[in-house]
Amino acid sequence: MHPQLEKAFAQKNVLKVISGLNNFDSARVAATVRAAQAGGATFVDIAAEPALVENIRQLTNLPICVSAVEPELFVSALRAGADLIEIGNFDSFYARGRRFEALEVLELTRKTRSLLPDITLSVTVPHILPLDEQVQLAEELVREGVNIIQTEGGTSIHPVHPGVLGLIEKAAPTLAAAHVISRSIDVPVLCASGLSSVTVPMALAAGASGVGVGSAINQLDNDLAMIAAVRSLVEALDRNWVRSKVVGR
Repeated sequence: MHPQLEKAFAQKNVLKVISGLNNFDSARVAATVRAAQAGGATFVDIAAEPALVENIRQLTNLPICVSAVEPELFVSALRAGADLIEIGNFDSFYARGRRFEALEVLELTRKTRSLLPDITLSVTVPHILPLDEQVQLAEELVREGVNIIQTEGGTSIHPVHPGVLGLIEKAAPTLAAAHVISRSIDVPVLCASGLSSVTVPMALAAGASGVGVGSAINQLDNDLAMIAAVRSLVEALDRNWVRSKVVGR
């Protein structure tokens, strides 16, 4: 694992900023990555497209994760300068009616590991599975050599309450998955999808070693707002880390 990531996962204060698996707009991706860098994120997650990776590699010294659901795409993206890979960020597919079941995710993982046996690999556990099946899949993925398990679920939830209560409702599926999965495996869990600065500390309390955030940042319409959003998430993570060190004493 990249030393920067290894340290952050050990401290449980990882922030991954996600531009989107199907986002190939180089200007928008660049804006998201610049905000991640300026705001203090740990690493960025972009589409597995070589030209995009080359462009982003020139903009940041943060580790670059590339996401895809086609294992062959990872090879060229890594040659272009990516540091790690992610099978998942399935959220963009659900609106089209595309589902990822456990057997398919396992097969994608095995195919990826056969192509790239040594690269750091993160895999998302689909939230469409019942929680007990999410745990079972996570355990099987770890046996296949997965280094990071990611949870999801926020884009499928439509909160009925405004304000803080609504933010908690939106994060509930990924928080629940992080809670049960983190207690069943011995690799880091990254809690992603539907999180905010309100629910980031809840993700860490649930057992996650970090969080992944996308739309809360990349859907903003100006650079300053994006940087401010990243910084608020970093501050939420840092407060939790400091609190844990004080309690640990």
